[in-house]
Amino acid sequence: MNFSLKSAAIATLAATLVGSYAFAGAAPAPASKHEAKKPAKPSVEDQIQQLRDELQNQINSLKSSLAEKDAELKQAQQKATDAEAAAAKAQAAADAQQQAVTENAGAVNTLKSTVNEMKDANASVVSSFTEETTQIKKAIASPDEIHFKGITLSPTGSFIAAETVWRQGATGGGLNTPFTGVPLQNSDAAQMSEFQGSGRQSRLALKAIGKLNSMTLSAYYEMDWLGTGITSNNNQSNSYVLRQRQLWADVRMNNGWDFSGGQGWSLVAETTKGLQRGSEILPATIDPQYEAGFVWTRQYSFRVTKDISNKFFVGASAENAQTLNPAGSGLPTNLLIGSAGAGGGLYNPTANYSFNAAPDMVAKVAVEPGWGHWELFGIGRFFRDRIYPTGGTPYNDTKVGGGIGGGFRGPLFNNKVTVGMKGLYGTGVGRYGSSTIADITLRPDGSISPLHGFSTLSTLEMNPTARLNLYFNYGGDYIGRDYTVSGGKQVGYGTYDADMTGCNVEPTTGGSFNPSAPAHCTANNKDVQEFTVGDWYYFYKGPKGGLRMGLQYSRFQRDLWSGNGGTTNPGGGAKGVDNMFWTSFRYYLP
Repeated sequence: MNFSLKSAAIATLAATLVGSYAFAGAAPAPASKHEAKKPAKPSVEDQIQQLRDELQNQINSLKSSLAEKDAELKQAQQKATDAEAAAAKAQAAADAQQQAVTENAGAVNTLKSTVNEMKDANASVVSSFTEETTQIKKAIASPDEIHFKGITLSPTGSFIAAETVWRQGATGGGLNTPFTGVPLQNSDAAQMSEFQGSGRQSRLALKAIGKLNSMTLSAYYEMDWLGTGITSNNNQSNSYVLRQRQLWADVRMNNGWDFSGGQGWSLVAETTKGLQRGSEILPATIDPQYEAGFVWTRQYSFRVTKDISNKFFVGASAENAQTLNPAGSGLPTNLLIGSAGAGGGLYNPTANYSFNAAPDMVAKVAVEPGWGHWELFGIGRFFRDRIYPTGGTPYNDTKVGGGIGGGFRGPLFNNKVTVGMKGLYGTGVGRYGSSTIADITLRPDGSISPLHGFSTLSTLEMNPTARLNLYFNYGGDYIGRDYTVSGGKQVGYGTYDADMTGCNVEPTTGGSFNPSAPAHCTANNKDVQEFTVGDWYYFYKGPKGGLRMGLQYSRFQRDLWSGNGGTTNPGGGAKGVDNMFWTSFRYYLP
């Protein structure tokens, strides 16, 4: 703006000067003759001065105008600056206001979130409080466990049973079936049936668990009334005594080591959870003797096991030994292998107790690869007797026996079906088969010879509904021949010269009557086989316990080794076949 005004002023001044000079250079017009004398004109210098003065006045006027314009411009610039400052201030205020609004909105959202979290927390607290209150009420009104000084006590596993058994051929037993007592077909007992009813299999159980930072302590006590006292009978008041089934303590470390001791199932018994005590799986039978071919004992043992990655398990056990009395024909008697129980030692005076050289030793591995539970185990046994030779010095004879076994159990069809099989083969392992046929026989000089044998059991179970269980079992126990010839006579187990002439003749009063066993039928047991089918059905299973009923049918066959059959049974073995039915009605504690 200032530059434009100054340029215009300079241009005006230049134009004026040029015009003045042009006017000064022109010739003056001639004076008229008649013209009166006029006053003298100003001089050029005066004119120039006058022009200068006018020009100066114009310049001054322009300067003044320029100054005014500059002042106005400066004022306008100041106003613009002030306006910009005001706008900036207003923008800053607007930004601050927007920031405040944003912060307020964030604060509101945070407050809402906090309120919602508080609501959720309050709801969780209320829910937790309600749940804890419910649990406390449940623990007081209907506790699953009893808490006592830091441990929990649980009676789960206890039940009251009302059970019956009917047998086509009488055995003289109760609910338990004496497998080697299945009557031969032509014995007197085979011609009569028997019925027995009992509540003796009712069971009481109590488990205690105490948890520490590095281990879990547990103890288990289980009892029933399948024991027999001196005065026990069925005459009027069935007075049978409590029996110790299991009584053990266990220490399970967090690193997988497990130490346990007491009376319980042998390590040879099948388990379902590694090698852990208390996870044994038994045949689903009503018969307390379980199933022919089932491999087990229930006795003292001290067990050490290791859980490796919840997939592989190893363990070893030292278990109480017992030798079944030597079995066979023509056995010598000049030896000592055990005795009846001594009253002062709190043993049964009507039972035989062997003088054991060492405990039975069991080693076992189990694998759970993802389908099923698989086992492999071995047993070491040590037999001993003291021999008194005629005219010689008495001495001890020791023999080693043992066996190897294994099995598996696995689910099919979404756990609706379970299949399993287990077996044991070895020498001197008869007591581990459910039939308990025989462990050893003797040589003519009194030395021990462990008998070869095997036991095997196959199982099929179906669970079409949560309440119904169907089971099918087939198994058997077998003991092989083992004899030598001395003085022209066979001595040992399963001899061919055993008298079998009376096996197919029922004893009569007119002859040599021997209750339950035909005369002249002296062969040894070869095997016992059993086929079983049964079911369990829960009428109720819930927080109040369980009420279920079971039905079972079993077919037994006991075979004898063949011997000298004479004319009535030339070389053939005798057998006994029995059909049996059980019922069970049980109420289980929750």
